[in-house]
Amino acid sequence: ATGEDRLLKRSTVLGDFDPRDYMERRVWITARDGEQIPVSLAWRRDIPVSSSAMFITGYGAYEISSDPGFSVARLSMLDRGVLYAVPHIRGGGEMGRAWYEQGRRLHKMHSFEDFVDATAALQDAGLADPRRTVANGGSAGGLLMGAVANMAPSRFAGIEADVPFVDALTSILDPSLPLTVTEWDEWGDPLHDADVYRYMKSYTPYENAPSDPDDPRVRVFPKLFVTTSMNDTRVLYVEPLKWVARLQAAGVDAVVKIEVEAGHGGTSGRYKQWEEVSYENAWCLSMMNILH
Repeated sequence: ATGEDRLLKRSTVLGDFDPRDYMERRVWITARDGEQIPVSLAWRRDIPVSSSAMFITGYGAYEISSDPGFSVARLSMLDRGVLYAVPHIRGGGEMGRAWYEQGRRLHKMHSFEDFVDATAALQDAGLADPRRTVANGGSAGGLLMGAVANMAPSRFAGIEADVPFVDALTSILDPSLPLTVTEWDEWGDPLHDADVYRYMKSYTPYENAPSDPDDPRVRVFPKLFVTTSMNDTRVLYVEPLKWVARLQAAGVDAVVKIEVEAGHGGTSGRYKQWEEVSYENAWCLSMMNILH
């Protein structure tokens, strides 16, 4: 009511962390259909943002908003000069219900186009280097990763896809799976609607991935790091394995890390989770040619 903020709790960060060492900003980019897409950026204040390595991550589904949040693990990237970017693409809930409606069912392509256009805008403005840009997304955000890799492979040096929903059409056609029927509300029902079937087939990563070494995309396709879990009941491990097998057959550099005991959310336990994010960050930094 007074317009004043009152600090209730602050995370303790060990070491010499000072929040004043970092900057953040919201910028807007214009998507190919003219829509204005908000993008959140964070970087270390004393390192100029110019042809930087970039870590860009997105989700864009289920009306879920990618809210601002603090992460200790993110500091290891920022301190090495990485620009951290979050495009708030359509399919999420950041800009209201209409934002969600414009990024689901027969409008799902907007999610992928927004992410590609945000990446391109930051690179074309000279802020980020495509040769040191790594994209990341998990689950429905993993579908996003597979789609943007197919659509704009030259924009990314590497892509980390976590428990990725990359064989979406096959899964959504099988009503015996526990989540399929309820998921029709998000993606459409390709089993009973031919238009939905054709539309999903046009973007599903597995269906559209290069499968032949002669595919011109193979030469510029980003390297892939894929995670999955044997006990994942939301996105079965066969989806990313099928996808990676097709890409490897075409000559794409793609590797998979399979957790035997984990589920859709990855490993449990504080130290196991730190090991997991450290492994993932190390791969991403290596793709950015940051080796220390």
